Parts: sequence; C-alpha cells; structure tokens
Amino acid sequence: MSPIIRGLREILPYPLEAFKPKTAGSSLHTHALTIDLEDWYHPEIVREHLGSKPPEGRLPEDVPVILNLLKRYDVKATFFVLGECAARFPGLVQRIYEEGHEIGCHGMSHRMLGDLGQEGLKRELQDFQSLMKQVLGDARIKGFRVPTFSLNQRTKWALHILKEFGYCYDSSIFPARLFWNPLYGVVGAPRFPYRISFEDICHEDPKGLLWEFPAAITRVAGINLPVSGGFYLRTIPAFIYRWGLQKLNRQGSFFIYLHPWEWSRETPRLPLPFLSAQATYFGIGKVLSKSEALLRIFSFSRMDEVLNLSSSKGALE
Repeated sequence: MSPIIRGLREILPYPLEAFKPKTAGSSLHTHALTIDLEDWYHPEIVREHLGSKPPEGRLPEDVPVILNLLKRYDVKATFFVLGECAARFPGLVQRIYEEGHEIGCHGMSHRMLGDLGQEGLKRELQDFQSLMKQVLGDARIKGFRVPTFSLNQRTKWALHILKEFGYCYDSSIFPARLFWNPLYGVVGAPRFPYRISFEDICHEDPKGLLWEFPAAITRVAGINLPVSGGFYLRTIPAFIYRWGLQKLNRQGSFFIYLHPWEWSRETPRLPLPFLSAQATYFGIGKVLSKSEALLRIFSFSRMDEVLNLSSSKGALE
C-alpha cells in the first residue's frame, strides 16, 4: 500500500471504498447541468490584468466541444449567457437554443451585484431582454445567475428586481463562506432548491415568488466540501469529487457549473500573481474528461426541468 493511500485511510472519516463512484444509471435524482457562457477574460481576477487591446474570444472554438459532448450523452443543459458574449456571437446562442438547451441570463457585463447597484442591474436586465428578443425571438428566459455568486444579505434587493422582470428562479447563492475565497458565500443558506424569502435569503418562504437553486456543497467531518463545479471540479481529486456528489445525490438535486474556457488547453494564460493563476488555470484541460465521467454516473437536465418550471412563464413574456 502506498504511503499516500495509507495516509488517506488514517485521516478520512470514511473508508476509501466509500469514495468509489457508482455505476452509470445509479443517480437517485435528476440534477442540473449548467454552463456559464462567458469568455476566458471575464473572471474578475483576469479582467484586471488585461491590457488596452480588446481580447480575442474563444467561444466559437470551445462551445461546440461542449455541445458535441452533451449530444453524445443526450443531455440538455442550462446555459447562463453573458450578454456581451451573446452580442458578439449571436449565432452561437441560437445554436445552443436550437439544440434544446435552456438559455438563462448571466447579466450583460459580468459585474458583481455590489458593483452594479439596483439601477445598474435593472439596466442590464433590460438590455439583456432586448438582446434576447433580437437573437431568439419569443424564447422564454426563466432563470438568472449573477456573476461570482454575489447574491447575499446585502444585495438581496436583487430578488425584487428579478421578479419584476419576470424571472422564475435564481441560482446565485453559494451556501457557505470559505476562508480562502472572500468574494462570495452565505453562511446558513439552504443547500438544496427552495422558495427564497425576500427578507432573509437564508430562510424559505413557502409562498415565495422565486425559486433559489444554491451551489452544491457537502459536509465531510464537519468541513464544507464544495462540489459545485468550476474551480472545485478542476482542483479536487476526481474520486473525492464524485464521492461528494454521490453523498448529495442521496439527499436531493444539485447543480454543477462549468465555463467554456475551462475545457480547453488552448485558453490564453496571463501572467497573474501565483495564487490567482492557480485559481484560474489549475486543472484546465482535464475538465472535459472529468465532466464526461460525471455524465456517465449521474442524471442531468436543464435547471428549469429539474425545478419543474419548463412550462412556466419566463422573463420575456
């Protein structure tokens, strides 16, 4: 037995055999697969290091890889589309929609709620609504995800605005605070879909007008283990990540999120500070194989389907 395996057996609260993935078809619930349709230069820690020259986008190269994989496994997903990307590549958004995937809103500029403010959010939602009318006609937009999971108790005013614009659900809460990531996190928020209270986002309102679908986090020996996707999918060892999802699978529906730039080894890399570079680029290129493994094990669908909102009125009606 290797020293690494021996050490894991000593420190983990469960036998290593518990971390082995189940076979395909073992999913107890249907889960939401979501793609944040943004380009490689949109994350906050990258954007501040861009030069004055407009960056070249890679979505036309990266997104077809995702679509082909989803088609191979007959899986429909929710694409939370950034308005800047839809304006730049409208044909790509049309293809996504025509292939049966849900289109959600990711704002226009990839700015956090605290930076946008109430009037800024209203402007972005109005601009997104107008843009989608041009690109997709009468397609219904039911879901919203704010960039960087920046919905919290200080920015809960956004919920009233979302409902004003006709949205049926939000997916912008990361239900834990992680000491290494000061950008987001809401301590005490529910970990599975709930009707969110507009007064206290940690509470459920049975008569609430908006569904909230929080990011996936499980607990291991009292410690939060984020398994929602993105950075966590890239950095957490695959067998532990799958085990965390299997643990959630026994309790209810979760979602995972991915970014197109995480799927490609060709993603441009800027000379970022060491920690920022690790958070942004570590594990890029392995996401495709890791995602395919998850598609073999779990049952995934669009977020509106998981929430039984596929026939609900959307933001454009």
